[in-house]
Amino acid sequence: AVDAALAKGQPVFVDFTADWCLSCKVNEQVALGTDAVKQAFAQKNVALFKADWTRADPVISKTLQQYNRDGVPLYLLYSPAKKETPQVLPAVLTPGIVLDALKGL
Repeated sequence: AVDAALAKGQPVFVDFTADWCLSCKVNEQVALGTDAVKQAFAQKNVALFKADWTRADPVISKTLQQYNRDGVPLYLLYSPAKKETPQVLPAVLTPGIVLDALKGL
């Protein structure tokens, strides 16, 4: 689905999360769930995906390892212009961090 969106020229944001991840829940409330961030995602036509690692999916585990992470959260922002090298956002998000990343698309 990520590759399909990128092939159509659509930016992609992947939220690697888990039900038990406290940092993930905080990031959802204070950054990703804010009106400003939601509006920016919509304005940039960003395809949003969640990679749920609640049950330690091996495909998700492989991606986490690829980005030198032992666990979640991991946030990847893909630009259609740079499909192979997504921007890795920090584990602790603020609305400003996300909005700044979206400006770079």
